[in-house]
Amino acid sequence: MAKKNEKLMNLLVEDEILWKDRKRYLGLPISFTVYSFDENRLYLKKGLFNTTIDELLLYRVLDIKLSRSLIQKIFRVGTITLVTADKSHGSIELKNIARSEQTRKALSTIVEKERDEKRILGKEMFGASGSVSGDSLDFFVNDIGGGNED
Repeated sequence: MAKKNEKLMNLLVEDEILWKDRKRYLGLPISFTVYSFDENRLYLKKGLFNTTIDELLLYRVLDIKLSRSLIQKIFRVGTITLVTADKSHGSIELKNIARSEQTRKALSTIVEKERDEKRILGKEMFGASGSVSGDSLDFFVNDIGGGNED
């Protein structure tokens, strides 16, 4: 039994957490939702008694958006929305986080670095989010004059 646990422990590689924050209320980190990321993954941990941990591979992020309402500006927080090519997470919101502009820039840099390392191009991810199907692509090609004309 000890050898099985040893093999399992050898497989676990803990990357250094680069950023960590909690969802904030009135600028205070008093929630049980924790966001963090390392060089490869984004983690979402929710709950006190029943805890769920979700992770997203960062190279699957298609778009990053920062939004800040007037109230969020007053409390110096913001919401980062990630549109992804992940099946279980079409969109992820990191709500009411401090230093949201710096966090967005850091995430953007890491996402680009991960895509370069894995040699993934934007065109390979184009239809991954389910936003463009083959039918709509055919319609687009036919609409610009590339299809059959009767």
